[in-house]
This record gives sequence, C-alpha cells and structure tokens, in this order.
Amino acid sequence: MTARPFKILGVQQIALGAPDKSALRRLWVDLFGLEVTGSYRSERENVDEDILVAGEGPGAVEIDLMQPIDVEKSPKVHVPPLNHVGLWVDDLPAAVAWLGEQGVRFAPGGIRKGAAGHDVCFIHPKGSAELPVGGEGVLIELVQAPRG
Repeated sequence: MTARPFKILGVQQIALGAPDKSALRRLWVDLFGLEVTGSYRSERENVDEDILVAGEGPGAVEIDLMQPIDVEKSPKVHVPPLNHVGLWVDDLPAAVAWLGEQGVRFAPGGIRKGAAGHDVCFIHPKGSAELPVGGEGVLIELVQAPRG
C-alpha cells in the first residue's frame, strides 16, 4: 500500500433525515437553540434540508436536517435517520484517487459541489464484489476543506 496522500481534518457535518423535518427542527432549533444558517433543495437528490451549525470557528460542525421531497422516490434521505457523516479532507482529489486504488466503493456522482458549496464525494455504505470497501452501512461524505 502506498503512503496516504491526504489527511482527515475533522467532522464537517452530520446529516439527519426524517419523513418530515419539523420534529427534527423542534429538537435541534427550538430546544437545542442551533441557528439555521441556510437551506438546500434538490429534486434530483430528493432532498429539502435545513443547514444548522453547532459550535464556532474551526470546531464548528454542520448539522443538516433533511426530508425527502417525495417519500416514495429515491434517494430516501430519511432512511436511515442518520443519513451520513461528513469528514473534512485536506486534498479531496488525492483522497478519492488513493482510496479508489485501495478498493473503496464510491456512490455515483463523483466529486461535485455540495449543499454548502464545498467539493464533496460520497463513499458508498456497502462494498461490492469489485470494490469491497464501503462504509459498513454508513454513507460517508468526504468534503474538501477550505485551503489556507
């Protein structure tokens, strides 16, 4: 195995899903007091989400409260309720290339702009015969950390 050409810098986000995000908002916004800093809606990704922030500065973590636009369509952003965990990566293209060489299975879509404007890529929750390494049931989002 070649040397790892990237570094995981920390947790960037936790994405939570429900058929209706109002109960999530009641807990995370009304009771916990987190501020809604943005929103994202995508028919293609079947998601309507509120973007919150917990903490401040470099330790801040994005909390995404998601509901499907259509509960009958895929992807089902509310199944499982802990939809995905996002990790800051210092060099996303190098990470994707190296992890792919190690047999990591990525979800379709490749590197692209995420809801918060950062480049992202997803590790599939399950490995396959050709690419045996997955998230062991958890979707993992790799997020390009801001440079500098």
